[in-house]
Amino acid sequence: MKPYIFAFFLAAATFGPTIASAGPDDTKWVAQCTSDNAGDKAGPEVILKYCTCMNNKMNDSETQPISAWEKTHPAERAACDKESGWR
Repeated sequence: MKPYIFAFFLAAATFGPTIASAGPDDTKWVAQCTSDNAGDKAGPEVILKYCTCMNNKMNDSETQPISAWEKTHPAERAACDKESGWR
C-alpha cells in the first residue's frame, strides 16, 4: 500500500465523524479532492480537513469537483486554507 493511501485512511479515521455525516456524493467529492492533492507537501490530515471544508461550502446541487470549483471561489478557498492550516 502506498504511504499516502495509508495516510488518507488514517486521516479518514481521525475525521470520520465529519465525513460520516456526509452523503454519498460528499464522500465521493472529498475522496477525489484528497486524491487530487495527495502529492502536496501538506499532511493527509490537513488535506482531508481542507477538502471537507471546501465540500461543506459547496451547494448540494454543484456538479463540479472540488478541485475545479475552488478555482472560481477564491474567498471560500482562502477560508478553508486558513481553517485547515494548509497555506
